[in-house]
Amino acid sequence: MTARCKYFGTDGIRGTVGESPITPEFMLKLGWAVGQVLKNGPQRHKVLVGKDTRISGYMFESALESGLSAAGMDVRLLGPMPTPAIAYLTRTFHAQAGIVISASHNPYPDNGIKFFSHAGTKLADEVELAIESWLDRPMRTVSPEQLGKAERIEDAPGRYIEFCKSTLPFDIDLKQFKLVVDCAHGATYHIAPNVFRELGAEVETLGTQPNGLNINDRCGATYPQTLQKAVLELGADMGIALDGDGDRVIMVDHQGNILDGDDLLYIIAIARHQAQLLTGPVVGTLMSNLGLEQALQQRGIPFLRAKVGDRHVLELLQQQQGILGGETSGHLLCLDRTTTGDGIVTALQILAIVIQTQSQLAELKRGLHKYPQVQLTVPLSSSSTGENASAQDILNHPEMRAVRQQVEKILGNTGRFLLRPSGTEPVIRIMVEGPEGKLIAELAQQFAVVLQRIAGE
Repeated sequence: MTARCKYFGTDGIRGTVGESPITPEFMLKLGWAVGQVLKNGPQRHKVLVGKDTRISGYMFESALESGLSAAGMDVRLLGPMPTPAIAYLTRTFHAQAGIVISASHNPYPDNGIKFFSHAGTKLADEVELAIESWLDRPMRTVSPEQLGKAERIEDAPGRYIEFCKSTLPFDIDLKQFKLVVDCAHGATYHIAPNVFRELGAEVETLGTQPNGLNINDRCGATYPQTLQKAVLELGADMGIALDGDGDRVIMVDHQGNILDGDDLLYIIAIARHQAQLLTGPVVGTLMSNLGLEQALQQRGIPFLRAKVGDRHVLELLQQQQGILGGETSGHLLCLDRTTTGDGIVTALQILAIVIQTQSQLAELKRGLHKYPQVQLTVPLSSSSTGENASAQDILNHPEMRAVRQQVEKILGNTGRFLLRPSGTEPVIRIMVEGPEGKLIAELAQQFAVVLQRIAGE
């Protein structure tokens, strides 16, 4: 970020419902502030608003609609729709912005707000800062004749389904596949199964009965074990697990092996490279497995690391004129197909590669030899996270620095570790990787014990 935001994190604004800033009052003011920043001239402007399936989405949808209307912005309500669908529809409707009410892969007590520009990309840092500056001003409603109007777009799902299908070559169908699709009881529940079925696949579904409380609950991309079991029991060719808002995907091959974002990024990168369609470097993050970097470099494919967060991956891709990047979590960017991370579109690219190479999914990742990697999360108490800087203070504690030096000496050039505050939750994330699984597990636990002790002081 060019300057430190008070509310915006790495992926919009997120937190626990009912706790500041995730309250109806804040969302009302936020909608108004967004309207103030995006208005440009006397003509009418419109903003698209979509949401995932959390029960709190109804409340925040109404609050944002009121705030936007008070600022003179017309609102188009999409209802439950995947995050990447809102990015796409914002472009096709020539809207000033798209707003997503979602906490992505978090459980239902959390919610948040993400924004897309008129081009279907994340808002620039300076726009987020401008919105925050308006949040500090008194809210004033435009005159009655200037109030924004709200309409509901009924055909949004169909529009997005057609877009997803269009990202496959026209001569490819999925008739040969039996797929299990896990929608995490989230925003893709009425989208993803139809995409794959309309392309000819036999589809079994999981996580397609949202009740407002079960989003991401032991299902979807954050819990692929449910999909793994179903693929084996049903004898499916593959499984596709999406997260609550549909921008992540994890896949399972016919043998029950889980493929994360690094695996999928490798498969797409190799296929694009072999077809001479890969431009620029492949971009991962500081969390991407060292084995991915080495496997791509062995094939002459440059690999760069961005800070964690898809916005940072996108920024580096744009700087380097690249088209392909992503995160281990399954949030992949295929900029030759769309403008943002899209779990359904990513899965379709993998399926197309399986067909074009006449290979099984398990075969396509054989050139990738990942290092054992351990990831742990250390929760922070509210007292230790009163400000964003305090998490950094914990990481800079003398005892923490001493442990880092010790681990660096042990790993040498054979492994890596990363300690970072989360941009979306009050936690510190630990990642350690190296050739010996037992050793890195011990080192990761050593970090966790020290962090917990310091955070509790």
